[in-house]
Amino acid sequence: MDRSEILLRPGTLWPALQRQTRHALASGALTPIRTEQVTVDDDGIRFLLRVVSSLARKAEERAHRHHVPADPFLPYEPDLFVAEVSDTHVALLNKFNVIDHHLLIVTRRFEHQESLLDTADFQALAACMAEYEGLGFYNAGMEAGASQTHKHLQIIPLPLAPEGPALPMEPLIRTARPRRGIARIPALGLRHALARLDPADIIHPGGAWRLQQAYHGLMDAVGLRGAPQDGEMRQSGPYNLLLTRHWMLLVPRSRECVASISINALGFAGSLFVRDRARLETVRRLRPLSLLRAVGLPPEAERS
Repeated sequence: MDRSEILLRPGTLWPALQRQTRHALASGALTPIRTEQVTVDDDGIRFLLRVVSSLARKAEERAHRHHVPADPFLPYEPDLFVAEVSDTHVALLNKFNVIDHHLLIVTRRFEHQESLLDTADFQALAACMAEYEGLGFYNAGMEAGASQTHKHLQIIPLPLAPEGPALPMEPLIRTARPRRGIARIPALGLRHALARLDPADIIHPGGAWRLQQAYHGLMDAVGLRGAPQDGEMRQSGPYNLLLTRHWMLLVPRSRECVASISINALGFAGSLFVRDRARLETVRRLRPLSLLRAVGLPPEAERS
C-alpha cells in the first residue's frame, strides 16, 4: 500500500471506542483477561506488572482454544468493530484485552506482520492517535511478541499507571542523548534508537510522511533493512516499535521469551504481563531491565 484515504471523522473515535466496549462486553465478544497489578522497581523505573490469576488463566486458555480462528481479522467479529479508519485500515477492539480500551488498527486485506510499515499504516495510526493521548506500538514478528501474522498496529490509552509518569519508562526516555538526529538511552543497555517527534506530526494530516521518515531513520540506525518477499517488503529481523505524540522508539529483538516470560513492545514502555505468581517472582529475581536486555541485542553491536 502507499497512501490511503482517511475515513475517520475527528472527535468520533474515543466515544465509539467506549460505546463499542460496552456493547462487546454485553454480547460476550470482548473477553478481558483480569489481572492483579503490582510494581517492581529497577534502576529508578517503576515497572508495572500484571499478574493473571489461575482462574483467569484457565478462562483465557479455554477462550483461545475455542474462539480464535487462523486469522481473526478476516473476517473480524462485527461486535469488535469500532470504526472505519481509512480505505486500508479498520479499528477493532482487542478481544482478549489486558488493558481497557485496547485498540487494534488492522489492514483490511491480509498483509504479513513482518512486512515493513508503509505510509498507509502511519496515516491510519496517526489518525487514531490524534483522537486521544495514547501509546502506539507494533510487534514486528513472532519473536517480537506478535500473536497474529495479519498486520496490525495497536494503541492503548495513557496514562498507563494511575500514579507517576504516563509511561513507567519515561524517566529513562528523558535521558536520551541525541546524535545525528537519532537519540539513545545510555542506561537501557541494549540496541535501540529513538527519535523525537513534533506532536503536529501526529495531529497534522500530512504528518504521517514524517512519521514514516522517522521510522526508516530508526530502522537504518539499528541496522535493519527491507527485502522483497511474496510481493511485500519484509523486515530483515524482528523488532518492537513504540510511539507517543513526542517520541518514537525502535528496539530490535533476538527472541520473544526469556525465563518463560513473554515480552512484547509494552515491556519497553515499562509494562510486563506474567501468567502466574511464580513468573512474577522470576521478574523480581532477575530484574525487569535484565529481562529486556536478554530479549534484545547488545548495544556494542550497534553501528558507529
